[in-house]
Amino acid sequence: MSGAGAPTLDLDGRGLAVTVVAASWHDVVMDGLVAGAHRALEKAGVERVTLVRVPGSFELPVVALRAAQAGADAVVALGVVIRGGTPHFDFVCQAATQGLTEVALRTGTPVGFGVLTCDDEAQALDRAGLEGSREDKGAEAAEAAVATVLALRTL
Repeated sequence: MSGAGAPTLDLDGRGLAVTVVAASWHDVVMDGLVAGAHRALEKAGVERVTLVRVPGSFELPVVALRAAQAGADAVVALGVVIRGGTPHFDFVCQAATQGLTEVALRTGTPVGFGVLTCDDEAQALDRAGLEGSREDKGAEAAEAAVATVLALRTL
C-alpha cells in the first residue's frame, strides 16, 4: 500500500490562506478528495480556504499559479486521471506534475500534490478518502502544503 510510512503531522495553520484547486472529472472521487482536504485544513486551524474548480487536471497548474501570485500561502491541487487506451493519460499526468512543480519553484509557494494517477476507477476510489477508502490523498496533499509553509518559515 502506498500510504505506508506516512508521517503523523501536528500542524498549526492558523493565519494561513490556502487555495484548493480541484478538477471536475470523476465527481465521486473529486468530492472525496475535496472533503479530505477541507477536513485536514480545518484540523490544522486554517480558516481562510478558497475552493476553485477547473475542468480537468491539465488546467490545475495555471490556476495554481494565479492563486500563488494572488497571495495564497499554499495551494492544494486535486485531480484524478484514469488510464485509458491512448497516450492521453501520460500527457495529462506529465503536464500536471511538471506544471505544479514549476508553480511551486517559480513562486516559492508550496503546492500540495493531490493528483491521483490511477490505472482504473477502483484505485482512485481507494485513495479518495471516502468511506471504505484505504487512503485519503486529499487530506495528505493539504497536510503537505501546510507543513511545507511551516517548514519554509523556519528558514
